[in-house]
Amino acid sequence: MNEINYYWVVAMPFIAALVGLTYMGIGRVFIARVQHRYGPPLFQNIVDVIKLYSKTTAISHGVMFHLAPILWLTGTITTLMFIPILVGDNPIYLFSFRGDLIFLIYIMVFGQLSMALGAGQSGNPNSAIGVTRGLTQMVGYEVPFVLALIILMVQNNSASIIDIINAQDSVANWNIFKSPFAFIAAIIAFLGMMGNKPFDIYIAPSEIASGPPSEFGGKYLAVMQTNGGMFAFAKLVLYADLFLGGATNFPVLLLKTFLLYLVQLSVGVVNPRFRTEQSMLFFWKIPTAIGLVGLVLVMF
Repeated sequence: MNEINYYWVVAMPFIAALVGLTYMGIGRVFIARVQHRYGPPLFQNIVDVIKLYSKTTAISHGVMFHLAPILWLTGTITTLMFIPILVGDNPIYLFSFRGDLIFLIYIMVFGQLSMALGAGQSGNPNSAIGVTRGLTQMVGYEVPFVLALIILMVQNNSASIIDIINAQDSVANWNIFKSPFAFIAAIIAFLGMMGNKPFDIYIAPSEIASGPPSEFGGKYLAVMQTNGGMFAFAKLVLYADLFLGGATNFPVLLLKTFLLYLVQLSVGVVNPRFRTEQSMLFFWKIPTAIGLVGLVLVMF
């Protein structure tokens, strides 16, 4: 078992939230530039979160309403703890273990289900609609995502992310080139995970007033926005580990994760939003078919 550096265990959630919120701020500026606007400052998201933590709210809808943001954050931090951050001479593995990829398939869903329970208890119809849309879409993108992970596990004969990273010992051996079908299926699923256009059906501000977070304000909303930045960073690092050979230092990690973030942002800025049924059919047709082809190839 790898030696655990508890300093990184404590620091990593804060680093993840800071980087994730900064990426989101850059994303807002990027979208504004495409739309011929100036956009907010790069660190506006961080400023907004700090201000929200100073506010209070008198709204109460029951125990689950209060617990939901914390449980969502708990699920995200747990996910982050089992993703190798850096490899090489100075690795940051945190709590990674031999079967961590299988564990992540399950734990990544925990926080979103908790949030669904809290939003459902709020009594706001927009929240209920957003939860229904979000869970429906999750069922859609989980299929190609899991297929892509199965391809990597079969190909490397291991469910360990560290083993998969070590097998990518050169650029030519990165899984983006060795397993293109897995990468295509996974990156399309990634668009749904990130929740940007054309897959922002559960937020849809012009339709359902931001969906699940509609009733949450003050510190509740601050926790949710912190979680959003942290979870975005965790997913980006996971994809960099699985398909881009991981990273041996933070500058390389930031470069790879930002490029991945820019890919999904570029897709979203030029596409309108899907309807729920369009999103489901898309995920179950194109990326699922690509994933199945990749699985057949890697098995035979």
